[in-house]
Amino acid sequence: MMKEKIEKLSRDISSLSDTIRAIEEEMRAEDVLFLQNYKATVKRAQCTLQRPEELSGALIHVAQHLTNLKFRVWEKMQDTVQYTPVTLDPNTAHPKLIVSDDLTSVRRSVEKQNVPDNPDRFDEKECVLGSEGFNSGTHCWDVEVGDCTQWLVGVMTESAEKKGNIYSRSGIWGMWYKNCRYVAASTPLNSFLSVEGKLQRIRVQLDWDRGKLSFSDPLTNTHIHTFTHTFTDKLLPFLSNTYKETSLKLVPVQCSVSQLELLQK
Repeated sequence: MMKEKIEKLSRDISSLSDTIRAIEEEMRAEDVLFLQNYKATVKRAQCTLQRPEELSGALIHVAQHLTNLKFRVWEKMQDTVQYTPVTLDPNTAHPKLIVSDDLTSVRRSVEKQNVPDNPDRFDEKECVLGSEGFNSGTHCWDVEVGDCTQWLVGVMTESAEKKGNIYSRSGIWGMWYKNCRYVAASTPLNSFLSVEGKLQRIRVQLDWDRGKLSFSDPLTNTHIHTFTHTFTDKLLPFLSNTYKETSLKLVPVQCSVSQLELLQK
């Protein structure tokens, strides 16, 4: 219906343009010739516009749709807010690691990046730390490991040395996947874990005050391992990815604005 009306308007506009051009040509002709054709010219110049059709059907309830529109949009957005409880610190990333722009994933590159060799940057092991540490309370975050064939997910003390072979020193607790085996990694001691199938996601749960660090599979709600230790130092989320084909990703959670305010307090 609308398409037909547009086409008719286009035809009317084209016809009117032709009429205007014809009249302009006659006006440029000799006065006697113009006067002889005057009546025909006036008749051709007359344009009768069609009366617009009256609207049929119910009118749009404008007030219902536009009243408090901004508030209604904001209210709906509360159900779609994404919050990432942990983000990565690119200033700690090994030169072969590339941290995403939103600081929520890390992948390994073939060549080293041209980055400053600052004291907090890992220089031997391909690791990266979270941007915020914890020295009290309970904290939880999920890591998407996907098809990555070699990774380590856990925590590291803020005071631990970042240079050299960090796995030969204390200060790291995590879950390690290498050579198709899962390992509870607590420097300098490791122990193999019994895990059915290949994990796609790891949940890290830290209770700093009670000295517990737990790992589980959030997709099946299966507990994997818990470390018990009396923590005295601030702990930072810790990721290691030595597989260049796949990124390790911190998984955002869905929460309302009110929940987000509570999480950030």
